[in-house]
Amino acid sequence: MFVGTRSDFSNSGGPFDLDLKKEQIENYEVKMSDPNFWDDNEKAQTVIGEMNAIKAIVDQFEGLANECQDLLDMLEILEEEADESMATEWSESVTGLTAKVDSFELQLLLNQPYDKLDAILELHPGAGGTESQDWAQMLYRMYTRWAEKRGFKVELLDYLPGDEAGIKSVTILVKGHNAYGYLKAEKGVHRLVRISPFDASGRRHTSFVSCDVVPEINDDIQIEIRTEDLRVDTYRASGAGGQHINKTDSAIRITHLPTGIVVACQTQRSQIQNRDKAMKMLQSKLYELKIQEQQKELAEVRGEQMDIAWGSQIRSYVFHPYSMVKDHRTSVETGNIGAVMDGDLDSFIDGYLRHQIKQEVQ
Repeated sequence: MFVGTRSDFSNSGGPFDLDLKKEQIENYEVKMSDPNFWDDNEKAQTVIGEMNAIKAIVDQFEGLANECQDLLDMLEILEEEADESMATEWSESVTGLTAKVDSFELQLLLNQPYDKLDAILELHPGAGGTESQDWAQMLYRMYTRWAEKRGFKVELLDYLPGDEAGIKSVTILVKGHNAYGYLKAEKGVHRLVRISPFDASGRRHTSFVSCDVVPEINDDIQIEIRTEDLRVDTYRASGAGGQHINKTDSAIRITHLPTGIVVACQTQRSQIQNRDKAMKMLQSKLYELKIQEQQKELAEVRGEQMDIAWGSQIRSYVFHPYSMVKDHRTSVETGNIGAVMDGDLDSFIDGYLRHQIKQEVQ
């Protein structure tokens, strides 16, 4: 049962600091009042988006606090005078409010400095040819559907179709507040077990696809990249079809020689635009690498055993002989595999974020 007051959430320095949020909104409003605010339209839109996101959280908190107070008032009436109809209404309202508070809590878990950023998500099939490439296509659709349900925008950056079906690789940019904070839960290897539609004998197959997710860094984060450390290749774009496929060698592939990181972009209208996008992707990957190195060093100081999250199997999707999706990190599972493949991932993301917080506390 949910029982609480406004102060339960908003103690200064606690999980939700209401005064700090309001101060942040005031700071954004000061920036927007600057006569030169609209000189950089892209930066201005980013500021407005960040302010609106904080405002939405504050409004949501105040709405929950008001609902909580209404329920406490109703409880006082019930204690003085028993009313079966009112008691039923109160119980149902408590259940609904508890679900809303759980959802609100999930947003508060996204408190890392880069959680609020847009996310670059890549899918790469493992060994298995057409079978694994088809699985990559299914995951691409799943993440696109999840993003659409959340109101996020999806921008295709790179797309390499499979030889017969599916895709050999795909890179997308998911744009929206906390996109990376949510999608970092999906970093790792995804395993599929099913009767293969490409096997005439109807045998069961196991396929693997790796999912890599990095934050798209903004202008506040500076990553130095030396020109002599880069190899830049151009090639003819290819993809799922449509007008975005160019007729010239406008696609760009950049290799960062010291680390071996490779990025590519082919969906913009010009070579210059593709190069700019690819460079931003490279900066994001180098930033993520820097964060991983810092976390590894910290773990070594603490004497912890670190696991390379993106390289480990995190989730299994079983279509046959039974239907189940299970996350191996949190043990969250469901039998409604159709809903999951249609983008219903929130239970897995919620479970992962809460699991991470619990580990940090321990």
